[in-house]
Amino acid sequence: MRIINTKDGDINEVMHTLKDRASGGSPEIERTVSDVLNNIKERGDEALFEYTAKFDGCSLDEGTIRVSEAEIDEAVANTDPKLMEVMERAAERIRAYHEKQVRQSFFDTKADGSILGQRITPIERAGVYVPGGKAAYPSSTLMNIIPAKVAGVSEIAVCTPPGKDGKISPVILAAAKVAGATEIYKAGGAQAIAAMAYGTQSIKKVDKIVGPGNIFVALAKKAVYGNVSIDSVAGPSEVCVLADGDANPMYAAADLLSQAEHDQMASAIMVTDNKFFAERVATFIDRFINELPRQEIMQKSVDDYGFLIVTRNMVEAYEVVNSIAPEHLEILTAHPWEDMTHIKHAGAIFLGEYSCEPLGDYMAGPNHVLPTNGTARFFSPLSVDDFIKKSSVISFSRQGLEALHEDIEMFARSEGLFAHENSVAVRFK
Repeated sequence: MRIINTKDGDINEVMHTLKDRASGGSPEIERTVSDVLNNIKERGDEALFEYTAKFDGCSLDEGTIRVSEAEIDEAVANTDPKLMEVMERAAERIRAYHEKQVRQSFFDTKADGSILGQRITPIERAGVYVPGGKAAYPSSTLMNIIPAKVAGVSEIAVCTPPGKDGKISPVILAAAKVAGATEIYKAGGAQAIAAMAYGTQSIKKVDKIVGPGNIFVALAKKAVYGNVSIDSVAGPSEVCVLADGDANPMYAAADLLSQAEHDQMASAIMVTDNKFFAERVATFIDRFINELPRQEIMQKSVDDYGFLIVTRNMVEAYEVVNSIAPEHLEILTAHPWEDMTHIKHAGAIFLGEYSCEPLGDYMAGPNHVLPTNGTARFFSPLSVDDFIKKSSVISFSRQGLEALHEDIEMFARSEGLFAHENSVAVRFK
């Protein structure tokens, strides 16, 4: 794994590599996604079933696209009971954390009888995309559904690609049941995003689409934004470890590889002010790659997008971390809480050597759907807020409006909006 020293000016190599990694798909992929979206929009189920046959090798119709209760019950029965218990415990912790995010409507009454307020209501229908393909991720299923459930969303539709046998991974179905999904459909890829965004004869249109996916899914979500809301356009996973010379190099190496094994495009970066420590971490990374499964994926990830960055001091280390704005940030230092105060941009922050990133992936409780590709500068983790709407409430008495009517009329005249002026003025003529 490359060791980069900021005093040599090599930090630009890191930023350029991360920028290139974050670039979108090719024009050919974009055209494919556009064709899929337009086809689903125009032809509905007919196109959806054609794409399912083409991309998933599975023949479905209006009678089989929705997962039945019997299929869900069978999946639960076929899931390891111990895993079911783990998912239930994880769901409890995720639910408890997100319940603390619930907001309340408020109303403020003035002496003149005017009332100003904010009314909070959940969206009616959410669509959750759960990827298939290389691996099944029941943890992501829980993380995407539970905040919607806590927010009060009444209809939560899950789309996930079927296998060639027309079946869904049992563990995904079991997790969706634990989390509280109301509908599950055998649909994947850009065609599933299109179906949820535009609606088909079998899948009712949703108000918001959340959940990770491959480049086709990401580009499809980006394209339908505006017709529906989306959480974000997610990129490959990433972790940044901020460490000093007193940290445990074996822990740092293990945590970096916990993200590198996700995907060949995953990014694992450590920032430290101690070159000797960086060299020790590099040694452990080589050792773990040789010992663990998924060697090819990890090696490709660290070769292309892995860096051990050595800074002049910790102040510069904070600056590097903030420039990266990582999805996951681990702080393995003598004073992690103090060091955290210097961090401005990170999706999730893990403090101390026993707060490793996989804890957040599975059991801690905060959401693991996080901003990637530097978007932690302006995006937040998935939360209950993603599934609510805020309506302003305004109720004025005659007395309240009378105190403001001349100001309103002058504003309206200054903008040349004389019907606006008249709307207020007629009440006091």
